[in-house]
Amino acid sequence: MSKEFNVPPVVFPSGGNPNTGPQQRRLPTAPFQPARSANAGIPFMSFDIGSSPASTSFSTPQFGSTISSGSTNFDDEPPLLEELGINTKQIWNKTVSILNPFRVKADLHEDADLSGPILFIMAFGLFQLLAGKLHFGIIFGWTTVASLFLYVVFNMLAGRNGNLDLYRCLSLIGYCMLPIVILSALSLFVPQGGVLIFVMTGVFVMWATRVCTGLLVELASCGDEHRGLIAYACFLIYMLFSLLVVF
Repeated sequence: MSKEFNVPPVVFPSGGNPNTGPQQRRLPTAPFQPARSANAGIPFMSFDIGSSPASTSFSTPQFGSTISSGSTNFDDEPPLLEELGINTKQIWNKTVSILNPFRVKADLHEDADLSGPILFIMAFGLFQLLAGKLHFGIIFGWTTVASLFLYVVFNMLAGRNGNLDLYRCLSLIGYCMLPIVILSALSLFVPQGGVLIFVMTGVFVMWATRVCTGLLVELASCGDEHRGLIAYACFLIYMLFSLLVVF
Protein backbone atom coordinates (compact mmCIF):
# COMPACT_ATOMS: atom_id res chain seq x y z
CA MET A 1 0.00 0.00 0.00
CA SER A 2 1.54 3.28 -1.12
CA LYS A 3 1.51 6.46 0.99
CA GLU A 4 1.12 9.89 -0.55
CA PHE A 5 3.26 12.83 0.50
CA ASN A 6 2.34 16.48 0.11
CA VAL A 7 5.23 18.21 -1.66
CA PRO A 8 5.25 22.06 -1.50
CA PRO A 9 5.46 23.89 -4.78
CA VAL A 10 8.91 25.00 -5.95
CA VAL A 11 9.39 28.66 -6.90
CA PHE A 12 12.09 29.29 -9.50
CA PRO A 13 14.01 32.59 -9.74
CA SER A 14 12.94 33.03 -13.32
CA GLY A 15 9.41 33.63 -12.10
CA GLY A 16 7.83 30.48 -13.47
CA ASN A 17 6.56 27.32 -11.91
CA PRO A 18 5.61 24.39 -14.05
CA ASN A 19 2.72 23.44 -11.76
CA THR A 20 1.15 26.76 -10.79
CA GLY A 21 2.12 28.97 -13.69
CA PRO A 22 4.09 32.23 -13.80
CA GLN A 23 4.31 34.29 -10.57
CA GLN A 24 5.04 37.96 -10.08
CA ARG A 25 8.65 38.66 -9.18
CA ARG A 26 9.23 40.80 -6.03
CA LEU A 27 11.86 43.48 -6.17
CA PRO A 28 14.44 43.49 -3.34
CA THR A 29 14.12 46.26 -0.80
CA ALA A 30 16.82 47.76 1.36
CA PRO A 31 16.85 46.72 5.00
CA PHE A 32 15.22 48.99 7.62
CA GLN A 33 13.55 51.04 4.87
CA PRO A 34 9.97 52.06 5.69
CA ALA A 35 7.25 51.15 3.31
CA ARG A 36 6.42 53.80 0.79
CA SER A 37 2.96 55.00 0.19
CA ALA A 38 1.59 56.76 -2.81
CA ASN A 39 1.36 60.12 -1.08
CA ALA A 40 4.70 59.98 0.71
CA GLY A 41 6.77 62.94 -0.29
CA ILE A 42 9.67 62.68 2.16
CA PRO A 43 12.50 60.60 0.73
CA PHE A 44 14.51 58.21 2.86
CA MET A 45 17.86 59.90 3.40
CA SER A 46 19.95 56.75 3.51
CA PHE A 47 19.07 55.71 -0.05
CA ASP A 48 17.45 58.69 -1.74
CA ILE A 49 20.01 61.36 -1.13
CA GLY A 50 20.01 62.50 -4.73
CA SER A 51 16.27 63.09 -4.72
CA SER A 52 16.20 65.19 -1.52
CA PRO A 53 16.16 68.97 -2.01
CA ALA A 54 19.16 71.03 -0.97
CA SER A 55 18.75 72.64 2.43
CA THR A 56 19.26 76.37 2.55
CA SER A 57 18.40 76.95 6.23
CA PHE A 58 22.05 76.92 7.39
CA SER A 59 24.04 80.12 7.24
CA THR A 60 27.79 80.46 7.00
CA PRO A 61 29.33 81.08 10.48
CA GLN A 62 31.16 84.34 11.02
CA PHE A 63 34.46 83.98 12.88
CA GLY A 64 35.97 87.43 12.34
CA SER A 65 34.36 89.20 15.28
CA THR A 66 34.93 86.26 17.63
CA ILE A 67 38.64 86.01 16.86
CA SER A 68 39.19 89.72 17.13
CA SER A 69 37.41 89.98 20.48
CA GLY A 70 39.27 86.93 21.81
CA SER A 71 42.65 88.33 20.82
CA THR A 72 41.78 91.66 22.38
CA ASN A 73 40.84 90.01 25.68
CA PHE A 74 44.04 87.94 25.61
CA ASP A 75 46.21 91.01 25.12
CA ASP A 76 44.63 92.71 28.11
CA GLU A 77 45.46 89.85 30.49
CA PRO A 78 48.50 90.28 32.81
CA PRO A 79 51.53 87.97 32.48
CA LEU A 80 51.45 84.57 34.16
CA LEU A 81 54.21 85.38 36.68
CA GLU A 82 52.34 88.50 37.73
CA GLU A 83 49.15 86.50 38.27
CA LEU A 84 51.08 84.05 40.44
CA GLY A 85 52.54 86.89 42.48
CA ILE A 86 56.15 86.29 41.34
CA ASN A 87 58.11 89.49 40.78
CA THR A 88 61.40 88.49 39.17
CA LYS A 89 62.86 91.99 39.37
CA GLN A 90 62.16 92.18 43.07
CA ILE A 91 63.71 88.74 43.64
CA TRP A 92 66.83 89.80 41.73
CA ASN A 93 67.21 93.03 43.71
CA LYS A 94 66.86 91.19 47.00
CA THR A 95 69.40 88.59 45.93
CA VAL A 96 71.94 91.28 44.97
CA SER A 97 71.43 92.99 48.32
CA ILE A 98 72.24 89.75 50.15
CA LEU A 99 75.55 89.43 48.28
CA ASN A 100 76.95 92.48 50.11
CA PRO A 101 77.00 91.69 53.85
CA PHE A 102 78.43 95.11 54.79
CA ARG A 103 75.65 97.16 53.17
CA VAL A 104 72.26 95.62 53.85
CA LYS A 105 69.36 97.26 52.02
CA ALA A 106 66.47 96.60 54.34
CA ASP A 107 63.98 98.65 52.31
CA LEU A 108 64.03 96.01 49.58
CA HIS A 109 62.81 93.36 52.03
CA GLU A 110 59.86 95.31 53.39
CA ASP A 111 57.54 93.41 51.02
CA ALA A 112 57.94 89.80 52.10
CA ASP A 113 57.53 86.99 49.58
CA LEU A 114 58.24 83.27 49.41
CA SER A 115 59.21 82.96 45.74
CA GLY A 116 62.89 83.71 46.33
CA PRO A 117 63.20 81.54 49.48
CA ILE A 118 61.64 78.55 47.73
CA LEU A 119 64.04 79.07 44.82
CA PHE A 120 67.07 79.13 47.15
CA ILE A 121 65.86 76.12 49.11
CA MET A 122 65.36 74.12 45.91
CA ALA A 123 68.84 75.15 44.72
CA PHE A 124 70.31 74.09 48.06
CA GLY A 125 68.61 70.70 47.80
CA LEU A 126 69.77 70.31 44.20
CA PHE A 127 73.44 70.93 45.08
CA GLN A 128 73.10 68.48 47.95
CA LEU A 129 71.62 65.95 45.53
CA LEU A 130 74.62 66.40 43.23
CA ALA A 131 76.80 65.58 46.24
CA GLY A 132 74.86 62.35 46.75
CA LYS A 133 72.67 63.59 49.61
CA LEU A 134 68.87 63.63 49.40
CA HIS A 135 67.91 66.42 51.80
CA PHE A 136 64.88 68.14 50.25
CA GLY A 137 62.50 67.15 53.02
CA ILE A 138 65.02 67.92 55.75
CA ILE A 139 65.74 71.39 54.35
CA PHE A 140 62.06 72.33 54.07
CA GLY A 141 61.34 70.97 57.52
CA TRP A 142 64.29 72.71 59.17
CA THR A 143 63.40 75.99 57.47
CA THR A 144 59.90 75.87 58.91
CA VAL A 145 61.14 74.98 62.40
CA ALA A 146 63.87 77.67 62.24
CA SER A 147 61.31 80.31 61.27
CA LEU A 148 59.09 79.34 64.21
CA PHE A 149 62.11 79.38 66.53
CA LEU A 150 63.29 82.82 65.44
CA TYR A 151 59.74 84.19 65.52
CA VAL A 152 59.20 83.03 69.09
CA VAL A 153 62.63 84.21 70.29
CA PHE A 154 62.32 87.68 68.75
CA ASN A 155 58.81 88.31 70.02
CA MET A 156 59.75 87.14 73.49
CA LEU A 157 62.66 89.59 73.52
CA ALA A 158 60.63 92.47 72.10
CA GLY A 159 57.59 91.84 74.28
CA ARG A 160 54.40 93.61 73.35
CA ASN A 161 56.23 95.96 71.02
CA GLY A 162 57.37 93.17 68.70
CA ASN A 163 55.93 93.42 65.20
CA LEU A 164 57.72 90.53 63.48
CA ASP A 165 55.22 88.23 61.81
CA LEU A 166 55.88 84.64 60.81
CA TYR A 167 55.56 85.27 57.08
CA ARG A 168 58.28 87.94 57.07
CA CYS A 169 60.47 85.81 59.30
CA LEU A 170 60.22 82.91 56.85
CA SER A 171 61.01 85.24 53.95
CA LEU A 172 64.13 86.66 55.64
CA ILE A 173 65.49 83.26 56.63
CA GLY A 174 64.96 81.99 53.08
CA TYR A 175 66.70 84.91 51.40
CA CYS A 176 69.61 84.79 53.86
CA MET A 177 70.04 81.13 52.88
CA LEU A 178 71.93 82.34 49.80
CA PRO A 179 75.43 82.09 51.41
CA ILE A 180 74.68 78.49 52.45
CA VAL A 181 73.58 77.74 48.88
CA ILE A 182 76.89 79.11 47.58
CA LEU A 183 78.74 77.03 50.17
CA SER A 184 76.86 73.92 49.01
CA ALA A 185 77.85 74.63 45.39
CA LEU A 186 81.54 75.20 46.25
CA SER A 187 81.69 72.10 48.41
CA LEU A 188 81.29 69.98 45.27
CA PHE A 189 84.85 70.97 44.27
CA VAL A 190 86.44 70.84 47.74
CA PRO A 191 87.59 67.60 49.42
CA GLN A 192 85.33 66.57 52.27
CA GLY A 193 86.83 66.41 55.74
CA GLY A 194 89.66 68.85 55.06
CA VAL A 195 90.58 72.09 56.77
CA LEU A 196 89.46 74.17 53.80
CA ILE A 197 85.84 73.06 53.99
CA PHE A 198 85.64 73.99 57.68
CA VAL A 199 87.15 77.43 57.06
CA MET A 200 84.70 78.05 54.21
CA THR A 201 81.82 76.91 56.39
CA GLY A 202 82.74 79.40 59.13
CA VAL A 203 83.01 82.28 56.64
CA PHE A 204 79.68 81.61 54.95
CA VAL A 205 77.84 81.02 58.23
CA MET A 206 79.07 84.37 59.57
CA TRP A 207 78.01 85.97 56.28
CA ALA A 208 74.47 84.59 56.54
CA THR A 209 74.27 85.47 60.25
CA ARG A 210 75.32 89.08 59.71
CA VAL A 211 72.86 89.64 56.86
CA CYS A 212 69.91 88.03 58.65
CA THR A 213 70.62 89.91 61.89
CA GLY A 214 70.89 93.24 60.07
CA LEU A 215 67.59 92.72 58.26
CA LEU A 216 65.76 91.70 61.43
CA VAL A 217 67.06 94.69 63.34
CA GLU A 218 66.18 97.14 60.58
CA LEU A 219 62.74 95.80 59.74
CA ALA A 220 61.41 94.88 63.19
CA SER A 221 61.05 97.27 66.09
CA CYS A 222 62.97 96.82 69.37
CA GLY A 223 65.55 94.71 67.59
CA ASP A 224 68.54 96.96 68.11
CA GLU A 225 68.40 96.46 71.87
CA HIS A 226 68.85 92.67 71.54
CA ARG A 227 71.16 92.47 68.54
CA GLY A 228 73.51 90.01 70.23
CA LEU A 229 70.79 87.52 71.14
CA ILE A 230 69.22 87.75 67.69
CA ALA A 231 72.62 87.19 66.08
CA TYR A 232 73.17 84.14 68.28
CA ALA A 233 69.82 82.65 67.22
CA CYS A 234 70.61 83.28 63.54
CA PHE A 235 74.06 81.73 64.01
CA LEU A 236 72.52 78.54 65.39
CA ILE A 237 70.09 78.33 62.47
CA TYR A 238 72.66 78.65 59.68
CA MET A 239 75.22 76.52 61.49
CA LEU A 240 72.59 73.79 61.52
CA PHE A 241 72.15 74.05 57.74
CA SER A 242 75.91 74.09 57.18
CA LEU A 243 76.20 70.72 58.91
CA LEU A 244 74.29 69.21 56.00
CA VAL A 245 77.04 70.42 53.70
CA VAL A 246 80.01 69.39 55.81
CA PHE A 247 78.84 65.94 56.86
